This record gives sequence, structure tokens and C-alpha cells, in this order.
Amino acid sequence: MKKINLYLFRSFIGPFLASLFIVLFILLMQFLWKYIDDLIGKGLTIAQVGELMMYSIARFVPLALPIAVLISSVMVLGKHGEDNELAALQSSGISLLKVFKPLFIVIILISSFSYLFSNYVMPIANYKGGSLLYDIKKKKPSVNIKEGIFYNDIDGYSIKINSKESSDNILKEILIYDHTQNNGNKKVITAQSGKMEISQDEKYMELTLYNGNSYIEISDKEKNKKSNHRKISFEKNLIKFDLSSFDLKNSELLYKGHYAMLNNQQLIHSIDSLEKKLKEKKGLNRNRLYENYKYNNENELDTIVSLNFSNQKKVYETAINKLRILKSVSKSNADDINYKKSIIAKHKIEWHRKISLAFACIIMFMIGAPVGSIIRKGGFSIPLLVSIILFVIYYVISITGEKTAKDLSATPFEGMWIANIIFLPISILLIFLAVRNSKLPNLTNYITINK
Repeated sequence: MKKINLYLFRSFIGPFLASLFIVLFILLMQFLWKYIDDLIGKGLTIAQVGELMMYSIARFVPLALPIAVLISSVMVLGKHGEDNELAALQSSGISLLKVFKPLFIVIILISSFSYLFSNYVMPIANYKGGSLLYDIKKKKPSVNIKEGIFYNDIDGYSIKINSKESSDNILKEILIYDHTQNNGNKKVITAQSGKMEISQDEKYMELTLYNGNSYIEISDKEKNKKSNHRKISFEKNLIKFDLSSFDLKNSELLYKGHYAMLNNQQLIHSIDSLEKKLKEKKGLNRNRLYENYKYNNENELDTIVSLNFSNQKKVYETAINKLRILKSVSKSNADDINYKKSIIAKHKIEWHRKISLAFACIIMFMIGAPVGSIIRKGGFSIPLLVSIILFVIYYVISITGEKTAKDLSATPFEGMWIANIIFLPISILLIFLAVRNSKLPNLTNYITINK
């Protein structure tokens, strides 16, 4: 039996790793396609792109593991069924559940790894990757001055050139508007040619101008009758442009404390703190509302009766205005409370996500293994098709549940576990059918008969 277990393990681990690699690659390509516009033209180094891809892959691992488990289990058990190996084992007295047992132990280990990875590695990947992606989005495109078009991405300057040589360093017929003083187009620089270079510390772009003029409009106090501007001619002039807005900045502090950057222990602490603040907020709002109510003694006549019509009208208007203010304040407080509830719900969703995705590995195996033994088809074609259909259904249910939980229409537990709860009895039914050597209906024969 040990040899059989080892054989099953070896036959499973290869397709599992291959499936995991393919799924991670697809998810990474989807991520890059989504943010392609934010990445192109930013002058990113290979190291920066590699760092972003590394963090992105780490964020996809908990989602990719259940998919890989489903594909590999359908593929491996389908191949063993197609080769009649399962039938041979069953005929020798080994039940299908015993065949599943060594693979189930492997899945338990994968599920445990998924939880540990989600709890300790993914928060760091979300933290580092999220801040890096934010910096890249905010980073300005690399300096690329085109012929005949004003370039405005350098703060305080508008630059236009007539032509440039193939080396891109030599510029011809340069026009520069200097807006650094926030006085409009009062300073203009022209030059016949120029040379553009980046400083050694890469903090400045140095533009050396040759044979040009600088025109400065004179203010009203300095104006004279002869001229309203000052002209300065030069043979060589050096201008340094600050490129700090083109650099990546460290925005990690912006993401510190975000629920996606916390492990489950930190999430529990954060949830307790948020719930205490919510309780205090509700109590404060209740006390403020009660302060605005005054009750008259029942034994005394209402003083408004003794007032004339004009004063009664003023009292009514004052009361109505006060009610309107109370209504507005109450609505604002209710919105604030709902917002705090949604933040708490998102923290709880993140807490449940780590556990539910780990448990999904077990559910996917409990579905994939019997389906593979029932369809008895190996390779990538049929198992991959079946796996995609099953996981799409699972994923749609999961996303819908998460959305309802975020909208406070369902509890975080219900929203994040609904897919597992639905698929658990289905997996048990499939295992029961597989143990009884049942087969799925042959749709090809069904279509042929109807024709």
C-alpha cells in the first residue's frame, strides 16, 4: 500500500505544480493587462517591474491553489480511471476512499500552507505591492519631448522643439515658457539648439542652450516708455529641471493599518477596537438626541396657547427648523454609523477570506477527485474544461456572497462561506457516486438518440 500511496503522490504533484504555474501566469497576465496603461512610459527599471510582479504573484497564490487542486485532481484521477488503474485497485479490494486518502493528506498540507501563506505572507505582499503600484500610478511618464508639441510634464515649464537628432540629446529651435513664478507667460526663453542630459544623481535634467535669448516681461512698476520687456542674449545657458516628480516615492505609510495588510491576529484586535468606537458613537448620538427633547408637565397648560398668533407662528417655525436640523444631524450620524459598520464588515471579510480560501482547497479536491474518477479522462482537455466550469460557478457564488457581505445584506460569515457551504454537499454526493462506480450521463449519446 505504501508503494501505491507513493505512486499516487508522484502522479499528483507534477500536474499540481504545472497547474499552479499556469494559473499564476494567467492571473499575472490579467493583472498586467489591467494596469498596462499605468506602467507604460514610466521609465521603470527591470528591477522595479520584477518587484511588482513578485508581489502580485504572492497575492494570487491563495486564489490559485484551489484552482490548481481542482485541475490536478480531475486530471490525475481521470487518467488513472482512463488507464483502468482505479478499476484494478478496486478489484484487488482497495476501495476508492483508500485511494483518495493519501492525496487527501497532501491536500490538508496544501490547505494549511494556503492559510499560513494568506495570514503571514499575503499581508506583506499586499502592503509592499499596493504601495509600489500606487507610486507607479502617481509617477509621471519619463521625459519624452516630441517635435512640434509642447511638453508640460515638468512642473513650471512648457517646452517645445522644432526637431531633434536621432540621438535624442541634441534639440533644435527650442522654445521654453517659464511658469515657475506663477505669473503667466512673462518669461520666455528661445535658443537655436540645445543638449539634454540627466545629472549623475538622476535628480535633475540639465538642458544646455546655445545661441538664444531670454525675454522677461517687466512689471508695471518697472515699466518705462521705451520698452515693456527685458531681453538677455546668451551664447550658452544651463537650465536644471527638477525631476523629483518623476521618481518613485515611498507611500507605504498610506497603506499601513489597511485591513488587507493585516494578519488574522491583527484583524481581531482591529475589529475589537472598531466595535468599541462604534458602540461609543451610538451612545453619543443617542445622548445628543435626547438632549433636544423637553417634556412639559402634564398638569400645566401649554404656554403657546396664551401667545398671540404672530408669536405662535414664530414658535412653530423655530420648532420646525429645529426638527429639520435634527433630521439632518440624525441622517449624517446614521451614514457615519453605516460607514463604520461597513469598515468592520470588510475587516471580518478579510479574516474569513484567509480561512475560506484554505478550506476551498479541500472542497475542490472533494469535487475534483470523484469527478475525475467518474469521467475517466486524463490529459488537459476534458479535465481542464470541467475544472473551469466548476470553478467559475464556485467563483461567481463566492464573489456574489462577498458583495452582499460588503453591502451589509449578509453577515461576513455567510458571504465568505456560502460557496463552500453550497459545494460541500455536492462534493459528498459526487464521492458517493464515485464509490458506487456511477457514471455521468453521456451527452453525446443523448443528443444522438434525440436526433
